[in-house]
Amino acid sequence: VPIRRDDEVIINRGHYKDREGKVVQVYRKKWCIHIERVTRDKANGQTVPIPIHPSKVIITKLKLDKDRKALLERKNSATKKGKYTEKETA
Repeated sequence: VPIRRDDEVIINRGHYKDREGKVVQVYRKKWCIHIERVTRDKANGQTVPIPIHPSKVIITKLKLDKDRKALLERKNSATKKGKYTEKETA
């Protein structure tokens, strides 16, 4: 499932490992995401978000809307198709 805004993630690589937070922005052109509370202070005192590569995070909680629920239902039904249950094999 692709990552998107308002998903909750945990960082599992790099300097910010084991930090948790909500995705604030997905920057698709630069292949990075910005996570709340993962920021750096600039020399002039301004805080800027640190870009994190999406492959270095684990999604812990999805923001479900109707389109995303439908996607998960489709994926779930595809894995069930053609599979045998324990009752059928016994």
